[in-house]
Amino acid sequence: MKLYQFDGVDQALDLVPLAARRALDATGLSPSLDDWRALTVEQRADIAEAGSSHLVDTVRVERALAFAAAPHSAPLPEPDAERVPEELLRALGADRPITPALWHALDSLDRYTLVKVAGRKSPERLAAAYAEIIGHSALSTHLGPAGGARMVDVARKEPSLRHAVAETSVKMTPTAFERLKTASAPKGDVLAVARLAGIMAAKRTAELIPLCHPLALTKVDVAFELDAEQHAVRVQGTVEAFDRTGVEMEALAAVSIAALTVYDMLKGIDRAMEIGPTRLLAKSGGRSGDFTR
Repeated sequence: MKLYQFDGVDQALDLVPLAARRALDATGLSPSLDDWRALTVEQRADIAEAGSSHLVDTVRVERALAFAAAPHSAPLPEPDAERVPEELLRALGADRPITPALWHALDSLDRYTLVKVAGRKSPERLAAAYAEIIGHSALSTHLGPAGGARMVDVARKEPSLRHAVAETSVKMTPTAFERLKTASAPKGDVLAVARLAGIMAAKRTAELIPLCHPLALTKVDVAFELDAEQHAVRVQGTVEAFDRTGVEMEALAAVSIAALTVYDMLKGIDRAMEIGPTRLLAKSGGRSGDFTR
């Protein structure tokens, strides 16, 4: 159950919290305050829990209010997750921005609450709601309202095919390059081990980089191209997944760890090896569109 501080409703639920109002609007029920207070605290909490969920369980709400002869009307639609309502933007003004990306990142109750409060024409209450729900998030979708880091909620995004390609390179001495090319380094076949390391890194990116989402990868390919003239090996990583967020970080992690493995296996021969530049070459899929360097 989600309660907002600005709403002034405590755990006793003597008043109707915004989470419960969302549940009631979604069901089309309008019980009086007396009807609300006639419910047990457990029943009120059950309705508020339903309104805190991504999708409102209207059967659960109707069951909790079965005894009350509450007026019944058409359910109110939820705010569009893809577009910030113009009336909300006007009510907030230029000093309280909400980008489309941030609006989409909010949960369903937060979007409902901002629209509901804006409709009540109380600037002070709307300012308090904005501060509690948006706060520092206006600066970045990875910041919570109080400024702390958070993982973006991608549950409402539709899964799609995500594809990304990244590259880096490792430059070394002629001696180290010859050992790499002939798989005769003291530690073994450098490229074989580096390829495996890159694949493992892509699969474990969420454990390496804060706020990355764990993804079910469908393809990870780490390829090497030897440049005899420059005594360098180019590393290219290709990653794919059918998921709700992109795989750019997985591709970059794959080539970075593969390159570090090359360094580790050859550092006994050349400690002055240079890695980079490391960069994203291409990505496709998702709302942000395609990118090609």
